[in-house]
Amino acid sequence: MTSAAETCAPDIAAGPGAVAVGSATHDADRRHVWHPFAQMQEYLALPPLAIASGRGGWLTDSEGREYLDGNASVWTNVHGHNDPDLNAALQRQLAHVAHSTMLGLTHAPGAELAAELAGLAPPGLGRVFFSDNGAGAVEVALKMSFQFWQLTGRPEKTGVIGLAGAYHGDTFGTMAAGDSGFFHARFRPWCFPAAHFPAPLCREWGAQVRAADSTASLAALRALLEEKAGQTACVILEPSVQGAAGMRLQPPGFVRAVAALCREHGVHLILDEVFVAFGRLGPMLVCADEGVTPDFLCFAKGLTGGYLPLAATLAREEIFAAFLGPYESGRAFFHGHTFTGNPLAAAVALENIRKLRPLIADGTLRSRIACFGRLLDATFAAHPRVRELRQRGFAAALDLTPSRDSAENFPVAARTGLQVCLRARAHGLLLRPLGDSLLLVPPLCLDEAELAELVHRTARALDDVLPN
Repeated sequence: MTSAAETCAPDIAAGPGAVAVGSATHDADRRHVWHPFAQMQEYLALPPLAIASGRGGWLTDSEGREYLDGNASVWTNVHGHNDPDLNAALQRQLAHVAHSTMLGLTHAPGAELAAELAGLAPPGLGRVFFSDNGAGAVEVALKMSFQFWQLTGRPEKTGVIGLAGAYHGDTFGTMAAGDSGFFHARFRPWCFPAAHFPAPLCREWGAQVRAADSTASLAALRALLEEKAGQTACVILEPSVQGAAGMRLQPPGFVRAVAALCREHGVHLILDEVFVAFGRLGPMLVCADEGVTPDFLCFAKGLTGGYLPLAATLAREEIFAAFLGPYESGRAFFHGHTFTGNPLAAAVALENIRKLRPLIADGTLRSRIACFGRLLDATFAAHPRVRELRQRGFAAALDLTPSRDSAENFPVAARTGLQVCLRARAHGLLLRPLGDSLLLVPPLCLDEAELAELVHRTARALDDVLPN
């Protein structure tokens, strides 16, 4: 596969004018598009990059330059871009119907996918409510929990307890349940109050566990529940890895312990597997691997292999039963999305899961993950500009530092993490930073040679911006 390492000669981090592109796409983008999570003044001052096509783990821009997708197109891509099997599933469904509502109707792909997800989930999670994105899936779970307690004679149970540093989305319910600080602080006056308990200590460097302790975290949750369980509807948790918090890890057994505390105190457990499910960390589902059955389970991102927006919230059958009654009882769950259970998205999700099963079962994915960990450890374990490396599955974070011997950080205005990611484009690699952490979240389809390229090109970009 041809890379952009030699062909992309301009210094991408050089600022305005580094690349002269006058295409209609770039002109329309600069005049009209408001990009997510972007300071648009900064974005408009940078050289434009428009993606035109993709195949496997690679993307090609409008100038014909190729880039390894080290971001899995915001953590969604599983089998690669332009996958022939996923393409065929879409085309087969497109020959029938592109969209038909699930408001009062059903269709085969949606019903089959609901059954597939219920079969993947731990026993008891038999009801599936479709939506469009991860925040929507979590919002549905929160509202279902609140309404369940109203319908069962406990309307005072309205509180939410989340984990410190949590990110569940950008709708108001998910902002309230989360604890994303900088992202959401200005909207706090419009959010309902929520409590948060500290995350457990878990520091791993490659395969080496340097520290792991859930004691203080679980004690804090127990104290909150002992005080507030009577007024608490649910506890919400991103299991195993908090992605947007910087790939913060949890020790094995932590999720089981949280689930036990929830059962003991009679509150719902919502597991937000929007990021971690569908092989991202190795297993198909984290909760099934941990032996935990939550009350609600949320999916999105990798559900369709990175092809189309689709999300799902799974609920226990006994929770579903509480919503049943005559229409005039007002017990129905009045929530919905126009494209709920879209047939095209459901069809590609079914094919995504079909392709993923053997990769997990035969050890292929496990082998790729082990290779990824070895490469990261060999390249960055002694790197003077990397303070900490966290990796679990196909998710990793490199915390950048001026010096490993001090706690000093780069000035925020220096945008060091961004500069490294911009420089990576010159080496044929697309990454996205979180502050001054580099997040490496590749598609699951990368082979060992491509993983080596991912790590090597990251190191080259880092050394270009922060020479030793």
